[in-house]
Amino acid sequence: MQHTLQTSITLSGVGLHSGTDVTMILKPAQAGHGIIFKRVDLEEGQNIIPACWDHVVDTQLCTVIENEHGARVGTIEHLMAALRGLGIDNLLIEIDGPEVPIMDGSSITFVEEMEKAGLFKQSAPRRAIKILEEISVRDGDKEVRLSPSVVPVYSGEIFYAHPEIGEQYFEISLLGANFQHDIADCRTFGFLKDVKAMRAAGLAQGGSLDNAIVLDDDQVLNPDGLRCTDEFIRHKILDAVGDLALADGVILGKYYGARAGHEMNNKLLHALYANPSSWTYVDLYIDLEESGQFIYPQTRKERVTAA
Repeated sequence: MQHTLQTSITLSGVGLHSGTDVTMILKPAQAGHGIIFKRVDLEEGQNIIPACWDHVVDTQLCTVIENEHGARVGTIEHLMAALRGLGIDNLLIEIDGPEVPIMDGSSITFVEEMEKAGLFKQSAPRRAIKILEEISVRDGDKEVRLSPSVVPVYSGEIFYAHPEIGEQYFEISLLGANFQHDIADCRTFGFLKDVKAMRAAGLAQGGSLDNAIVLDDDQVLNPDGLRCTDEFIRHKILDAVGDLALADGVILGKYYGARAGHEMNNKLLHALYANPSSWTYVDLYIDLEESGQFIYPQTRKERVTAA
């Protein structure tokens, strides 16, 4: 079934790339409303931006959506991942700036605040996209694909020639509280050597050790280290969950991404909708977030050694 929030939530923070202080209010919305952003700092009537795959206009280091009037919101992926992970379908998100606040660089703050507010189950079934046959996109050594699965599964692998990363693989079924437990607190990451160039390009203006994992040539620079040994690939999976949440339904299929990122994830959604015979809409009455409790009683600290 569809869900919204019981009550509104107000969140404030800095934009990772813009460096702008932003406040947003997550407001409950009726069934069938979807996830809609409203730029309250812009002219009324031209400030509504649907969180939808065909509104994506930029994927350089984050996902940016824009409407026909040029109103845009960036770095939406961590919030969208939290909404998908909790099973929230309908919200009006009022925001007074061009970018969702980065918080700690993961989805955990969004998750915790929405859990405090509580979810409201609505009377309409959730729309789902059932994958019937494999869809894939390749670009050099990058690959993303969707294949049939009876439950939503997200998997992927990365390789970085860095002693703290190397080759990593992770897979998660989005059932029960798996999202909250396994990937919600895994942070975005970047390399110190790239920071100067990013800032010269107008990116990472609000970045710091408080909202990203930063690495030099040899080590992680964050004083508290990693939250788990494979936090890097887990964050990539978190990003994929957020990017694919821009489809107009829950994807019942298995996602796989190799060296993937926001651009490849959006290309995959374009390929999906360009191949209508490879999927079909179905009504989803079962709450995936309340089933299949495939979790283990581990704390975040324990995951550092157990992952």
